[in-house]
Amino acid sequence: MTRVIGIDPGTKSFDFFGLDGEKVTLDLSIPTKDIASDPESVIDLLKASNPELIIGPSGYGIPIKKISDVTRRDIFLMSLRRSDDNTSILGMRRFIEMLKEHNLPVYVIPGVIHLPTVPAYRKVNRIDMGTPDKLCSCALAVRDQAVSSGIDYDRTSFILLEVGFAHTAAIAVDSGRVVDGIGGSSGGIGFLSMGAIDGELAYLLDRFGKKFMISRGARFLSGGEIAPEDLVMHDDARSALIEGAVKNVLALTAALTPEEVLMSGRLSRIPEIRAELMERLDTVAPVRSLKGFPSAKIAKESAQGGAVMADGLLHGRYAGIVATMRIKEAYGTVLDYVPPISEGGI
Repeated sequence: MTRVIGIDPGTKSFDFFGLDGEKVTLDLSIPTKDIASDPESVIDLLKASNPELIIGPSGYGIPIKKISDVTRRDIFLMSLRRSDDNTSILGMRRFIEMLKEHNLPVYVIPGVIHLPTVPAYRKVNRIDMGTPDKLCSCALAVRDQAVSSGIDYDRTSFILLEVGFAHTAAIAVDSGRVVDGIGGSSGGIGFLSMGAIDGELAYLLDRFGKKFMISRGARFLSGGEIAPEDLVMHDDARSALIEGAVKNVLALTAALTPEEVLMSGRLSRIPEIRAELMERLDTVAPVRSLKGFPSAKIAKESAQGGAVMADGLLHGRYAGIVATMRIKEAYGTVLDYVPPISEGGI
């Protein structure tokens, strides 16, 4: 039996999901703003659960590393924040240092771009092909399809579409391995995130901050500080979000013909948005919502997937998922496939 925890450090909330074998031991969501004001509360929560391994906040990811071994350069590579940009909601450097101080068994994990299963030519001029939290959702999706279809992990084939509070992303999985991905900052518009932008616009804008990147999404198009559930009343904003998500999936069909399209994320659970996505994607493959653990009621898919990955890293029940996805073979950095960039943010 393994005692593990997966953490999803979301823009809206931090979700925590714990497993002891197949028994759910932790299923919790805390608003990110509350954690920002009292980060020590997370330490108390984690210590009380007495886990053997925790998958922690990993930003854009690095190859698997225990948090006690994380360096300043690792933190820069995970955050990609310039030294002149102080708009972080919850400073990653501060949070990691706090986790280090308490000697918790926290590990950081890779993103899609670090995986050997993604061909190098697909990584050219890319950084965000799917962050570690999206990779955790993929691990959960491999489990889901294997269980639902009664097949081995290396027979799974799907495109995972995650439409979250901030970002929209999609990841392609063939034979249980991630082969391509479109991250929240490199694809369709998100609810908060602007998604990919025209290269000429990037040139004209010159240097802009993270806040700008996460403030011109579908909510911005609506003209107000609307809740996700209200998006359906704003035609242009809704259409931009849904069409961007559909384009993400269609783009990934260049890499594989999936057996299913699996949907996850907060906005995919809004009935009107879910129905429209299912209708428009039905020509690609059968579409359904990603199913997590039956007894999970609160924590989002990526937190559940983080627990799956943690269990697998401890050679538990889900070791086969970690092995099939080749998570332990991740290598390199998110900057390996782009022109030389100053690392002045270290």
